Amino acid sequence: MKNKIDLTLILPCYREARIFNENVTQIIDVLNLARLSFEIIFVDDKSPDDTVQLIKKACKKYSFCQALYHTINTGRGRAVSDGIKAAKGTCVGYIDIDLEVSPVYIPFLARQILLGKTDIAIGNRLYLTSLQDIPRAILSQGYKWLSNQLLGTKGLDTESGYKFFNRKKILPVLGKTRHQHWFWDTEVMVYANRAGLRIAVVPVLFLRRTDKESTVNMLRDIPDYLVSLWRFRTRLEKEN
Repeated sequence: MKNKIDLTLILPCYREARIFNENVTQIIDVLNLARLSFEIIFVDDKSPDDTVQLIKKACKKYSFCQALYHTINTGRGRAVSDGIKAAKGTCVGYIDIDLEVSPVYIPFLARQILLGKTDIAIGNRLYLTSLQDIPRAILSQGYKWLSNQLLGTKGLDTESGYKFFNRKKILPVLGKTRHQHWFWDTEVMVYANRAGLRIAVVPVLFLRRTDKESTVNMLRDIPDYLVSLWRFRTRLEKEN
């Protein structure tokens, strides 16, 4: 089928102007070598810099690119969810555009979906440890342990920004999620597991970038995660 799209790649964007052109070029180079039909959907979450202008230029340059623009800042969860709903691919996935996890893993994860081997493929981040990375690695492992204790996530790296789905099977799950920011990742994985979707875990190397400001704010996000975990657990108990 000429109009069939194997893969929709969603790129949620917020203040990405400094890295946008170089990283989008890297992503497209990988996709062009993958022998998959694909589209890219940029979802800008009300960036205050020149990200929107760069997205518009990319969409004019590449026929396989399109974009969604939020009028208010909602969070990555809402950005990814909106992208999934707009996607046309059999497989739909998203990665963080900062490429702290390389795009080279995209074809492998996507093919796990397309070949019917799994319903969801997620990247399990392996940290190349340096002194700067130790706090993030400890927090990541601590969150995995805590979410497993409270939610039974089976040690999944639920917060990994590297996930690929069978679009038809993940769409019914989206309607159950409520959190619009980072915790959306945990919600969607827990509900997917409860729905009986098959989940494959693929190790991916995480390399921290020191040339960009992270959108993760430890002082803000850690308390939010803890509160969200407890509220989500309470909600799940009521749903049982």
